[in-house]
Amino acid sequence: MSNIFGHNFRLMTFGESHGPALGVVIDGLPAGLYLSAQDIQKDLDRRRPGRSIYATSRQEPDKVEILSGLTAEGRTNGAPIALLIRNHDARSRDYDSHKFRPGHGDWPYFIKYGLRPQPGGGRASGRETVARVAVGAVARILLSPLGVKAEAYTVAVGRVKAEKLDPDFAEIDPLRFADRNLASLAYREVETALSEGDSVGSVVEVRLTGVPAGWGEPVFGKLTAKLGEAFFSIGAVRALEFGDGLAMASQKGSEVNDPLGVDGPITNRHGGLMGGLSTGLPIVARLFVRPTPSISREQISITVDGQATTIVVSGRHDPVLAPRLAPVAEAMALVTLADFYLEPNRHYTVGP
Repeated sequence: MSNIFGHNFRLMTFGESHGPALGVVIDGLPAGLYLSAQDIQKDLDRRRPGRSIYATSRQEPDKVEILSGLTAEGRTNGAPIALLIRNHDARSRDYDSHKFRPGHGDWPYFIKYGLRPQPGGGRASGRETVARVAVGAVARILLSPLGVKAEAYTVAVGRVKAEKLDPDFAEIDPLRFADRNLASLAYREVETALSEGDSVGSVVEVRLTGVPAGWGEPVFGKLTAKLGEAFFSIGAVRALEFGDGLAMASQKGSEVNDPLGVDGPITNRHGGLMGGLSTGLPIVARLFVRPTPSISREQISITVDGQATTIVVSGRHDPVLAPRLAPVAEAMALVTLADFYLEPNRHYTVGP
């Protein structure tokens, strides 16, 4: 089971949804960086469950503990950083270990590992992403002196699509929806799905600014591909586009090419990435997120013994995933950028 990500900024996450704790070990972080639990906690609070009717009611404080890698003055010492987030509110009795939940990792995990459904999904649970947000906060601190910033927000909930983006509004909105004028319609989409025992899909936009031009590697080390790997490692992401993305498939080259000026691209239809490298313009990605598979409507399934059955999933689940997935997407983008930032051969030009 692969739990390691990165080459220079390396991380290994651990823990299960209903285990005693989740966490991450970070290797490759330079010495001398000031780091505190409070810095990490700010990002964890943005992802924390139980904050609105549009999220799971599971109550987890998600308080981070830094177990290693700091001097007495609170600076990194070059050794691995270990972060721990303890579970407090798991309810394993809500889960049936004899039936597979459609759309979850339960069945393929059983085929691969021989493990019957784990409470809360085990490592396949969205709860696993709390560790990613913690390490993303560390990557944010590492990159902040460069002026690199990341923000993510919801741009679609079901059939409701944001038109006038306002990331500041998204930070205070329970759905993290980026259009204050259409937010009430987005609420209604989720409330309707809830009333029907169902869930709804969504789209998250990630915007990265301050990334210098030329980050990435040719061919197999493209920044585009590495960001794609990071985003697709988030379980609920089913499709991804950069810039104008999918729309380009029905357009002409004259319509989608970014003209070049002396300072680089004049437009940003490619979303800050050309030839797999950063252009210096904002990197803009949209993640298409599936509806939560855990719903309270009856679904067709099988038992671990291969018998036909039906299942009604109980427990506490998010009716829409975008609001809490957005901080995870930010974190994975920042971790990817941190990995490129620490690449020894990042620069290839010589001379003054």
